[in-house]
This record gives sequence, C-alpha cells and structure tokens, in this order.
Amino acid sequence: MWDLQPEFWAAAGETVVMASIALVVGGLLGLGLGLGLYLTRKGGLYANRPVFWVLNVVVNCFRPIPFVIFIAALQPLARDVVGTGIGIKAATFGITVAAIFGISRIAEQNLVTVSPGVIEAARAMGASRARITLTVLVPEALGPLVLGFTFAFVAIVDMTAIAGVVAGGGLGSFAQRFGFRQFDYVLMWAAIVVLVAMVMVIQVAGNLLARRILRR
Repeated sequence: MWDLQPEFWAAAGETVVMASIALVVGGLLGLGLGLGLYLTRKGGLYANRPVFWVLNVVVNCFRPIPFVIFIAALQPLARDVVGTGIGIKAATFGITVAAIFGISRIAEQNLVTVSPGVIEAARAMGASRARITLTVLVPEALGPLVLGFTFAFVAIVDMTAIAGVVAGGGLGSFAQRFGFRQFDYVLMWAAIVVLVAMVMVIQVAGNLLARRILRR
C-alpha cells in the first residue's frame, strides 16, 4: 500500500479531472439538449414537433446503452476527436458524451416542474421567448437543476471506474489492477473510501447550494 501511494493519489487526481471535465462540458451540452427537448415539445415556447421528435429519438437511443458497451463503441470516434481510443483522453471523451444524454433528461424533467403560470405571466408582459428562457425558465428551475447535476456527478464518478476497460486510468482502474487482480483488498477498499468521500463532498455541497437557491 505505502509503496503505491504516488500512483494512488495520481489515480485520484485523474478521477477528479475526468469527472470535472465530464460534468462541466457534458453538463452544459446536456442542459442545452434538455432545453431543446423542453422548448420544442407540445405547448413549449418553441413548439416544433419534428425537432422534438428527432431530439427525443436521439436521446432515447443513446441513453439506455450500458456504459461499458458505450465507451467501447465510441473508441473509433474518440480516435478521430481526441487522437486516441484508449487512455484518459478517450475515457473522458466517452464519459462526457454519455453524460450529455443522461443530463439532458435530468434537465428536461426539472424544467417541466416550472409552473406554466410563471411562463404565461412573462409572456403576458411582452417578454420575448429567448428572454423568458434565460431570465424566467432557467432561474425558476435552478434549484432542482443543481440537485439533478449533483446526482449526475455521482453517475459520472461511477463511469470513471468503468472506464478502466479502455485503460482510462483513475481510481477505478487502480483498484482493478492493484487491488482486485492482486488480491490486495486494502488497496481496493482505500480506493472505494476515496471515491465515496468525493461523492459525499459533492452531494453535501449540491444539497446546500440547492437549499440556498430554493430559499431565495
């Protein structure tokens, strides 16, 4: 255990980097896709049945794919985009793409919770659709969105562990190589404890932030 401390903490850093990039990039793109689903649905501000149908089908096709299969299937695309099909870059790319589709549904579901009366009031005051989206819709759904993104981070951390199938690095890969395969359960549980600690910190921070937003 002590001889592998540098590798252990390097793996922890890799997990943080992969999860952070996936949450930020996947979160922004997923939020955009979720907004597209919400706005183009029937009765939405930009209601457009064909566009909604296409977006809905795309999300429904990709979101249910098990991540261990999804990341392997994305290897050819990862080579074109990040220059390699294995390693941390490829794993981060795969996690980010998977996060986009997962977060899009979370965003759509939370946006649906916004009271239609608030939207109608803004429209009655003459606000444009774009202004309503940016200054009414998103702020009204911000609290639930924060909780949704917190949940997404937990799923993303889980993905970083699975990313070991493409030599993705991180604590998941470390626990497999030096813990499970070497029958060193101390190392394996050390990795588990750090992963749980990461998730707990983000969960507490997300809950506190959402509570503060909802009290405004």
